[in-house]
Amino acid sequence: MSEILEVSTEWLALREPEDAGARSLDLAVAAAAMLPNGPVVVHDLGSGTGSMMRWLAPLLPGPQTWILHDWNAGLIERAIDGSRPLDRDNAAVSVISQPGNLADLRAVDLAGASLVTASALLDVLTSRETRAIINACVEARCPALFALSVTGEVRLSPRDELDAAFEHAFNAHQLREAGGRQQLGRYGAPIARGLFTQAGWNVRPSTTMWRLDHRRPRLLSEWFSGWVDAAIDQDSELRAAATRYRQLRTLQIERGELAALVRHVDLLAWPRG
Repeated sequence: MSEILEVSTEWLALREPEDAGARSLDLAVAAAAMLPNGPVVVHDLGSGTGSMMRWLAPLLPGPQTWILHDWNAGLIERAIDGSRPLDRDNAAVSVISQPGNLADLRAVDLAGASLVTASALLDVLTSRETRAIINACVEARCPALFALSVTGEVRLSPRDELDAAFEHAFNAHQLREAGGRQQLGRYGAPIARGLFTQAGWNVRPSTTMWRLDHRRPRLLSEWFSGWVDAAIDQDSELRAAATRYRQLRTLQIERGELAALVRHVDLLAWPRG
């Protein structure tokens, strides 16, 4: 995944509280029930600075070891250097760094894993990377919990006649080829679900939501700005209309009048039998 565009640590920190509130607690509890007695080993893919670990570790039994996989070793180091979350038994987890390209992931890399996790990952993967990850999980017979994959569905309130055009352009932008990589965008989660199903696995989905409004105006503003920027990058004909659109939405954010629902899907997959 070395060609994936750089994600700022500031953006990851800004979105972490919303991510934590949006992920499916039901699927997390179900995943916890699948874990064996004794030491728990979790492989977190596309771990970034460790937000999934900080959210999920307190819900799982211990002792826990988290192995963080990301192409960006600097982001993993931030997770390792930060405070360690506590497991369900109030013991600090152990953390191991495993930088590398997820397209090269194999079952042997998951040897001894109790659970594989990822957050906000499937939509930025390529077909090759997704197949590598699913195949590795299936061969290792390791349950997998993938959270917060975008579906492409956004609802802004109050509505505007330009909403649909920007949503369409943003979704197309996610599917663009960049740096030799063709991302799956909103098709990432359905493709992963289909691959697990073809392998004979159980898959349980859960709809999850970002609910952005006056309670987190900075996050709403940053998300909206990035959403519009991507749409314009995809469709330059929206540039002229974007000036009025930005001004209107920015004023609504400042007044606490704008809200956005950004739909995601979480998946829990596990082997049958």
